[in-house]
Formats: sequence, structure tokens, C-alpha cells
Amino acid sequence: MKNQKKGRADLEIENRTPAQDGFRMPGEFEAHEGTVMIWPVRPGSWPHHGAEAQKDFTEIIGYLAQDEKVWLLVNPENIPSVENAIKEKTDLLEKSRPDAATKFTNHVRLLPIRTDDAWARDIGPSCVVREQSNSKIVRGVNWRFNAWGGEVDGLYQDFHEDDQAAKRICDALKLDFYDADPFVLEGGSIHVDGEGTCITTEACLLSKGRNPSMTKAQIEQKLKDYLGVSKVIWLPYGIYQDETNEHVDNVCAFVKPGEVVLAWGKEGDPQYEMSKADLRVLERETDARGRHFKITKLPVPSKSVCVREEDLPGFSFAPGEDVRHAGERLAASYVNFYIGNRTVLVPAFGDPNDVVAVKTLASLFPDRAIQAIPARNILLGGGNIHCITQQIPLA
Repeated sequence: MKNQKKGRADLEIENRTPAQDGFRMPGEFEAHEGTVMIWPVRPGSWPHHGAEAQKDFTEIIGYLAQDEKVWLLVNPENIPSVENAIKEKTDLLEKSRPDAATKFTNHVRLLPIRTDDAWARDIGPSCVVREQSNSKIVRGVNWRFNAWGGEVDGLYQDFHEDDQAAKRICDALKLDFYDADPFVLEGGSIHVDGEGTCITTEACLLSKGRNPSMTKAQIEQKLKDYLGVSKVIWLPYGIYQDETNEHVDNVCAFVKPGEVVLAWGKEGDPQYEMSKADLRVLERETDARGRHFKITKLPVPSKSVCVREEDLPGFSFAPGEDVRHAGERLAASYVNFYIGNRTVLVPAFGDPNDVVAVKTLASLFPDRAIQAIPARNILLGGGNIHCITQQIPLA
């Protein structure tokens, strides 16, 4: 990365905001340098300490590493086993695609940074940029993380390492960062278009476990200050039974400025009325530049994706941690896709609507390859593809 210093430049940016310094958060569809991910091991999220999920994470890393860097956070004691997994993947690629094996080896970097879980989107730094001549300055934003609700309805009690992760990532990548702490925010609770517009959900950002002492107007101003946006659009709902208090990245996402996809449930399903309420907001709103939105409906899976009895062995829940139950409906959504530099990774659930999602996104991203990723193991952990990936912009 160019033009970066190590750590936060306290004298320069302490008590300042990105908006004051002319920074903006770019849209995810913009070119970026790479992606941060975290190796999954937490036994309360991933059965058998993540044995199956790790295979899916490795596949995702393999796709992304063809076109960008991947920084993989690993708890120090797990580094030997992760190095073995990376070597096995490299060896497999070497047999069929030596060029892909070389890119995989060159682009993946392990960072010995301890975390409590593997949700890079929510605990990593939100990145902002400022254009200058032929390059950009990239800085991070550190929010407070409290496991999606803290003492009110947080999903686990010990989240200290996760709360420190954004600052540690910035230090490792030599990024200065703005410190928004004590404002509580997760990266999956916001989407931006890179041109001044942010979308979020009232269900999440106004929940009692986030910033209960702040008004909606105060929260909105904080988003404007730290994301460099001028307009915030509040959707009422996210995805039904989303345990993040309904993050926006599961229900609505920017394809490009002025254009979004919206998760859509079938009539009679709880998601139908929730999505209809979101649609009404999007239809009457304009973005920061006055454009009406082009809205594409992306159906949720045709059948509910639920926890099965056979999924439960292998979990080990800490005291006070949210637990899984057979029959529990999971927040499956195709909107939780991730936009790589040359590919779009789409969650797949073994449902007929998997094909619909791939075809729809292929029409919306004609310049990128669309890759379906079996995502049940990741969903069982509590999130999806977008949730485990965090972008670092191009400098």
C-alpha cells in the first residue's frame, strides 16, 4: 500500500472525522486492493471448531486470491494448521491450474491477530478514501463492537478481541484510522454507493443494544461524519429472524450508484411484508444525487433454511452465548453476496432459487464472473459470504 504510515497519526486526525478531512467510503463495486477474512474456529459458531466451514472459507479465499490480495487473520496457535490447509489447496490447484496456484500463494497473507470469531465485515475497519493526483489515501474507521447487542441481546459475552480487531488490522496494514469508539456499529449494518448515499435499517441501528442514548438524528449524523456521506436512507427491516437485529447487507445492497437489489419473500412468508415495507421506502426515496432507485427483487430461498438435528453435534456453547436449536430458521439471503474485483460470490443453499439468484446477478454484473458458493455451513455459523469478508480499498 502506498502513502501509508504505521498506526494512527494521533496529532493529525485525533478528534477529527473523515468528512472533515474530505474522505468517503467507496462502494463495494469499486476496485479494491484486497479482502480481509478470519479463520473460523469458535465452537459456539462452528461445529467441530469449524472443520467444515474452513473448507468453504478456503474455497472463497481461492476465488478471491486470483484477482486481489487476501489477508487472513489467524489466532497464533492455529497458524500451523492454517498453513497446512493453504498448502493443501495450493497443491490441488497446482495439479490443474498452476497459474491459479501461483496467484493463490502470492496473494494470501496470514496475519497473527487474535479474534473471538470470524465475522470480518462486522469487526474489521470500515475504510474511507480521499483521492489525490493519481492515487488515493486510505484510512480505516474503528467502531465499538459489542457482539450485536452487548448486555441487551448480544450473541456472546466475551468479545474483547473482536473489539480490538479493527485497530490491529489497521496497524498490520499500516493504515491510519479514525476512532469512532464508543459509537457501536458493525460493517454489515451499512451499505454505501460511494457517491454520498448510505442505506441502513431501523431494526438494527435503533436497537436498544447499540447506541440507546442517541436519537435517530444523532446516529444519522455520526454515519455522515464517519462515512463521508450526505444522505442516509432508513429501511425499516432486514431479513426475518436475522440475529444481527437485521443488518442491511442481508436485505438490500448497491449494485452501482442508483441501483440496488432487494431481498424478496413470497406472499404468506413473514419476509414478504418486511420486504414490501422496505420497497415502499426505496420507491419514494432518492439518493444523495437526486436519482430514483432502480430496484431489482432477489428472491429468498423458496424453502426456509433451518437448523437440522444432525447439525447440532459438534457445537460447544459458552455461558451466556446464543445457542442453536433444531428447526430454527436461519436468515438465508442471496443479497449477502460479495463483490470481488472480477467475481461476485453468491451464497447457494441447494434451493431452486439458487439458479434464479445467479442469473439475476449475472445480468447486473456483466463484467464479473458469478460464482455460486455452497453456504449452508457459513449460514449455520450465523452469517453468510458478505459477513466474512471486508474490503480494503485501492490506494
